[in-house]
Parts: sequence; C-alpha cells; structure tokens
Amino acid sequence: MRIDSGSDGQRLDNFLAKILKGVPKTHLYRVIRSGEVRVNKGRAAADTRLGLGDEVRIPPMRTAEREAAPAAPGREFPVVFEDEHLLAIDKPAGVAVHGGSGESFGVIEQLRRARPQAEFLELVHRLDKETSGLLLVAKTRKALVALQNDLRWRNPERAFGKTYAALVAGAWPEKLKVIDVALHKYLDAEGTRRVRTVEADSGEGRRSITLVRVAGRFAVVPGFSLLDVTIKTGRTHQIRVHLADAGHVVVGDPKYGDFALNKALARGTLLAGTRFERMFLHAKRLSFTHPASGEPLVLEAALPEACERLLQALARPAMERP
Repeated sequence: MRIDSGSDGQRLDNFLAKILKGVPKTHLYRVIRSGEVRVNKGRAAADTRLGLGDEVRIPPMRTAEREAAPAAPGREFPVVFEDEHLLAIDKPAGVAVHGGSGESFGVIEQLRRARPQAEFLELVHRLDKETSGLLLVAKTRKALVALQNDLRWRNPERAFGKTYAALVAGAWPEKLKVIDVALHKYLDAEGTRRVRTVEADSGEGRRSITLVRVAGRFAVVPGFSLLDVTIKTGRTHQIRVHLADAGHVVVGDPKYGDFALNKALARGTLLAGTRFERMFLHAKRLSFTHPASGEPLVLEAALPEACERLLQALARPAMERP
C-alpha cells in the first residue's frame, strides 16, 4: 500500500488504526513490534512518520464486521474562506460536526460525500451540535498538523483566537471579565456526557479560561446580556458551563440552560410574535496563522437570521411589541 497525500505525515500506528477498522489497538502494536508491518521493506516503530510515496506492507488481519451505517448525503455548507490548504465554513445550528454518539453522520461526512475528488478533508477543531458558526477543515495533513499544533499553544507566536457571541439570561456583571475555573467531564446516570465545574486542586478537573465582554444589554424580563466570549482553552462545553456556573445560562441551551425560559422563547410567549428555537451561541470570529503562508488570517461569520431577529425583538420598546 502506497501512502498518498491524505496520509502524508501520519504516524504508522494511527494510519493502521484508520485503515483497519475493528482491529484492536493491542493487536496493531503487537504486529508492529514483531516486524510484520514493513515500511519501505524495513521494520518501523509505531511512531514512525509516513511520507508521501512510502510503501507499507500489512500482514493479513481479520477486521470486525460492523453494521452498515446509512450513507451520508452530500452537502455543501456556506464557505467563508477556501484555498488549497484549508476550508472555513459557517456551520448551521443543529448539525453535528461528525458522526458518532447517536449521529449517523455530520458535517465532515457530508462534505466528503459532496466532494468525492478531495483527497483529504479533516476537522481542525469541533463545535457542539447546537452551536453555529466558523468551523475549520484541513485539506492536507500538513495543514491539519500545523493548525492543531497552534490550537494546542505549541507556538505562542501562532496563537489561535476563538470568539463567540452568546446571549445569556440576566444582567452580566461588568467586572466579571475572566473566568478561570476547572472543568470535569463525566457521564450522568443515563450515560449522557456532561461537564461540571470543580475546584482547581481537586485533581479531576482541567484548567479552563474564558474571557467575557458585554456587547449589549436588554431589559425584557428576566433581562438579557449579549456577550463576546473568547476562549483561551478549548474544553468540552466550556462556554456553556462557565457562563451557567456564573449564574447566567446561555439562552436556548438544552443541557445546562433554563428550560422554562427556553420553552417560553420557543413558543413565542415571552416575546409575542417571535419564536426562538435554538441555542444562542455562535462562533463569530477566528484569528490564526495560515498554515502554509504564515500570514495572519481573521475570519468572521455574521449572526444567523434567527439570532438577529431575537435581538431585534428584545431591543424594541415594550409599546412597540405585538
């Protein structure tokens, strides 16, 4: 098997795991250590980086049969930026970024189906299903590695900036600009993944930092605040949990939010004539270094129409509301 551009730069163990679905990793490492897997006719270690054109010999192995998943329908998404190295799209709310955890397919599977000629398409980062906005997809492995290294703060001069628009219930305190609270992932009694705040010295949490700036306030009861939220760490559900822990849940959040408020907005009983049936969290801005040119790049995605309509309704004087 020859390595193409889609696997250029990938570790041998990760490459085998990708193409040998269902084979236990313990078995993969065993055949690597025994020398049964050959790279360019020689023995190779699990962490060997594969190069374009390398020849990999894999011994016969039985892969586990899996239930056939329904094929992902081809779908393109609004493109914010694209070149030969990366693609930035404006993901709509309600669409998972990838299949799994009850989802047959997501953005990346639909993109691959819509672009059968593409040799490589991989997510650089993730967004929650309920979150809309900017999502980066690498079109080469080198771009993927460079961007993910930047996301992990491997090089402070190439830091990633991720800013979200969030509408929360209540009046956000002007002085609360930095949230530095550890987060811990766990499964609840029903097996659902959740996140909670924990003490920094508890040993079970990971440090998580969120920066908050008030962008607007609305007096409609119970009061609302529009926030610009920048994350310095990319933990699961970080923004939603940090804001809720501060006493101001994200509007429409189905997991950590105010369910009575969400229902009132969805039914149009809080603002007559205006229904809001999603979570108000939108990835509005990404700033990063281009993986090939080294030039700074800033991308922006406008608020979705549903979010704009809600803000307009909240901003109208009471006497003007239907």
